[in-house]
Amino acid sequence: MVKDQIITDKFALYNGDNVEIVRDMPSNSIPYVIFSPPFESLYTYSNSVRDMGNAKDSRQFARHYGFLLSELFRVMVPGRLMSVHCMDLPMSKQKDGVIGLRDFRGQLIRMAERKGFIYHSQVTIWKDPVIAMQRTKALGLLHKQIKKDSAMSRQGIPDYLVTFRKPGINPEPVAHTNESFPVHMWQRYADPVWVTTNELENDGFFKLTMDINPSDTLQKESAREHKDERHICPLQLKVIERGINLWSNPGDVVFDPFAGIGSTPYTAVKLGRKGLGCELKDSYYRQAVLNCQSAVQCGNDMPLFA
Repeated sequence: MVKDQIITDKFALYNGDNVEIVRDMPSNSIPYVIFSPPFESLYTYSNSVRDMGNAKDSRQFARHYGFLLSELFRVMVPGRLMSVHCMDLPMSKQKDGVIGLRDFRGQLIRMAERKGFIYHSQVTIWKDPVIAMQRTKALGLLHKQIKKDSAMSRQGIPDYLVTFRKPGINPEPVAHTNESFPVHMWQRYADPVWVTTNELENDGFFKLTMDINPSDTLQKESAREHKDERHICPLQLKVIERGINLWSNPGDVVFDPFAGIGSTPYTAVKLGRKGLGCELKDSYYRQAVLNCQSAVQCGNDMPLFA
């Protein structure tokens, strides 16, 4: 059931259950899909039983997410791509009985392959372990754990952008030129790790220059409600921008079934595409509308390739 919607010539947003909404979309109609799904119950966004973030366990999440994957496979244009932002999930003694990591990225890959998708590519997105330690207080990242028993110490958890292809011949190739996509830019996009780079300054100290800045997200505070969520984690704009630049044509529809506050449709509009999104949570949907309207008013002022 669609609770609200807005449809313009630049973007369309739907407030409702994404599985039901995608079921009404025509087959073979969406050229590019990019989204960040709920990380099972790691983050809770709302108290709705339709929210995949409220899954009680991995099996329930897989069943719910599987319905969406089937519909996404149907509506995508043959030969085109779907990018999924994810991370491995930390396990805790309280919830899982052990401290460790679970291969959520691998689970998403296997689920997509079972629905017919081809595993196409993967990018590892570097995250600062110091910031992660300060935010999560994870035992494995604490320096004092090194002095106590480093067998329980671990590295930080990166993000991934995992991309899948629908089998078939792409009816409208995404063709670039040397001028629109120069070699040096392709080399940055083709790097399997998007990370900070160290630049030596005149004083002899290294300066970190962010390639993918984790704080480069749409403003989010106005979408937060006080009771029903623990966290909001919009996808970085630079990650969305690179996916759209590389794997879609100008004027293409770019779809995000977990639109949140509208990061994907916002970026699509700014890059001369048409943004399409579904969002279950009312406050996020309202903020997404405002953000997309802002993108239309500002025009296409994002750099095409960065």
